[in-house]
Amino acid sequence: MSEARIQDIGEKDYVAGIPKDAKVLEVQNADLALALSTGPQLSPYSRKSLQLFAILLVSFMGSLSNGFDGSVMSAVNGMEQYLKYFGITGVDSGGGVGTKTAIIFGIYSIGSIVGVLIAGPVADRFGRRGGMALGSLIIIVGAVVITVAKNTDYILGGRFVLGFGVAITTTAAPAYVVEMSPPQWRGRLTGLYNTFYYSGSILCTGITIATGRMSGTVSFRAPLAIQIAPAGILLIFVYFIPESPRWLMSVGRNDEARHILAKYHGDGDENAPLVQLEWKEYEEAIKLDASDKRWWDYSELFNTPNARYRTFMMLLMGFFGQWSGNGLGYFLTILFQNAGVTSQDRRLALNFANTVISAGGAVIGTALTDKVGRRTMWFWGTLSCSGILAIVTGCTAKFGDSGANVTGANTAIAFIFIFGFVYSLAYTPLQALYPAECLEYNTRAKGMALYAFAVSCASFVNTYAGPIALGRITWKYYIVWLVWDLVEAVVIYFCAVETKGRTLEELDEIFESPSPVKASIQKHRIAVVQQAGKTTIVDEGTA
Repeated sequence: MSEARIQDIGEKDYVAGIPKDAKVLEVQNADLALALSTGPQLSPYSRKSLQLFAILLVSFMGSLSNGFDGSVMSAVNGMEQYLKYFGITGVDSGGGVGTKTAIIFGIYSIGSIVGVLIAGPVADRFGRRGGMALGSLIIIVGAVVITVAKNTDYILGGRFVLGFGVAITTTAAPAYVVEMSPPQWRGRLTGLYNTFYYSGSILCTGITIATGRMSGTVSFRAPLAIQIAPAGILLIFVYFIPESPRWLMSVGRNDEARHILAKYHGDGDENAPLVQLEWKEYEEAIKLDASDKRWWDYSELFNTPNARYRTFMMLLMGFFGQWSGNGLGYFLTILFQNAGVTSQDRRLALNFANTVISAGGAVIGTALTDKVGRRTMWFWGTLSCSGILAIVTGCTAKFGDSGANVTGANTAIAFIFIFGFVYSLAYTPLQALYPAECLEYNTRAKGMALYAFAVSCASFVNTYAGPIALGRITWKYYIVWLVWDLVEAVVIYFCAVETKGRTLEELDEIFESPSPVKASIQKHRIAVVQQAGKTTIVDEGTA
């Protein structure tokens, strides 16, 4: 940290001596610490902050839409009415299994893979709001098709369209949230975006308990139709919210960008130290002729060591976020059947309970992201998932047959719940936050599209292989994931960087370092000194 940099953002003195009564802090970045300590303090209860939360709530509908689909198909796949109507095998297994179910689930991922081809260019060309609007419109079309489905062809077509739309929405929406959020709240707000996945899940799985008791097709059509609601809200309200200031600056609309930045990051003050710091970094980082202006150019994701490490981190979260055992969640009713639950009504109720418990984990994880840190949560969460899956596997293997041992079977079910809680605590807040943080502005939209591609590929493996494996080897399929989680934990420990405590642009210091992991966990000791009515900052070096 240089003296010139401090004076640029706060016009404060950088002094060599430290009074004994000075407040000493350990921070990731001294520039940001100075800006936050000397500028107006943002209150989460102020009018402008509440406006910001309402704005971000609109973008959260993108995550809500995704949550609807992931959970509604899991629940509907466990309904005898659905299986018999479409002629799908699996009534005796607690839910659809086999090749037909694999294709129905997997086609959604195929749609997402195709969707990412335009997701990045759309968000770059038409803005984050434009991407959210187009994606939500496509989601509505897909939801209508599967709701009125007469045969599996309708379902396949509708789910392909749904996946296509979700790919666009989940590229634009998290980029919007991370770019609109003040740096000191970024972890919690972006984590909350992904936590809204469970709002859709809870609503869907709750409804399926009631509709699952009906004998007609409304039993599965009603929950399928509700997917239209969040996408409709997003489509209606997206043009009532401001555009990302980073995108506005990238297209030369600087006055609008600065006004939005000042309003929501500086409490309306364009001269606030945090606003000045962020604006200076915008000017240094955002290029008017970068690859985001060329729809076909993805080279900046790979053309330097800095870019390649950023892309590596993004892809790591994309694949690990889907391959940590959570793919089993698509087929929870089958897992409950394997654990000895023979009643459809009870399986649907347990599916709902698991969703509520997982949502609790996601909320707690969101609250911890800016305190514990991304890397720490990711490592310990993944390691814990492996241990929990080992217990689920052992209990299901020994006690899973119906009537064999009620206590043992209930233990397996309890640890399925615990797995959902721990996975959601560690991964749900990070899945939207971490890749968006790791990517620099000029590559963020296309990088998030590539992230969606990675997620879709990983999900395709889950959704295609899952029902086939569960149909053939039942609980033994769990072993694959508990072993893989151990591999993930090792990779995370040695490769994952910490991103909390810095502005998005300041993360460049980490990725430019010869040792990004070491640079990311290194802290600065600073002293905040009050002298003669002004604030001074002393950087004591690394802690």
